[in-house]
Order: sequence, then C-alpha cells, then structure tokens
Amino acid sequence: EAVEGALTGRDLRFVHNPAFEDGLASSLKAGIAALGEEVDGAIVLLGDMPRIRGAHLLALIAAFQPGEGAAICVPSYQGKRGNPVLFARHYFPEIQTLGGDNGARALIAEHGDAVVEVSMEDDAILRDIDTPEELQALKDV
Repeated sequence: EAVEGALTGRDLRFVHNPAFEDGLASSLKAGIAALGEEVDGAIVLLGDMPRIRGAHLLALIAAFQPGEGAAICVPSYQGKRGNPVLFARHYFPEIQTLGGDNGARALIAEHGDAVVEVSMEDDAILRDIDTPEELQALKDV
C-alpha cells in the first residue's frame, strides 16, 4: 500500500504476488505472467537498487536485438555483471519454471549465446540496498 501510494498518478499497473513468501522467483513469475502477448521483452528491475536511472534502462533497450542473438541484455560495470536484465519473450516460459529465492541467474548462464553485456558508466547496477543502514550510507555519499 505504501508503494502504491508513493506512485499515485503515474502510468503504472500494479501486480500483486500472493505467493511472495515463496521467494524472489514468485515475484518474477507474477510480473511476467501479467504481461500481454504484444510484449517483446521485459526488464527485470529489482526494487532495492535506488541508483538505477532511465539511462541504464535505455542502454539495455538499445542493445536488445533478439532476432540477431542479443535476446538477454545484461548490464556490466568494469567486467562485473549486475541488474536490471532485459529478457526476450522467448524466455518467459523458462522464467515461469524458476523457484525459491533464485532469480534468473541460472537462466542467463544456460543461454550464454544469447547474452549481450551492456557496458555502463557507473556502478549503480551493482549496488543493492538491503538494510536501513545501507540506505543511510548511500544517502550520505
């Protein structure tokens, strides 16, 4: 409710995950299941990465060429892969088979031939915030 309230007035559709206690994969699956047939791909963006900006998303979209082998776009910074990740529709059925607290890391590894790394200019793609102290430290920077 707090998230919905904070985003009031934006062009969004909220998807509720009644199985959230089953782990990260259940949220990923709920989001993918809510997409329409006209969607060519989906960016999986974690909610605990506050430094991700539109420029990061646009860089992933610019690299997305599923018909030419770039069907999974993974951001990287100084050789380290991070999030968010853009997946072509082709991988949605496999995403629906994930379980527990595992994201799509195994899926990315399994389909390495379809992965393109997209170099980013900063480390926002590597920085997630898990505690109030980490959030405060980020604000202090």
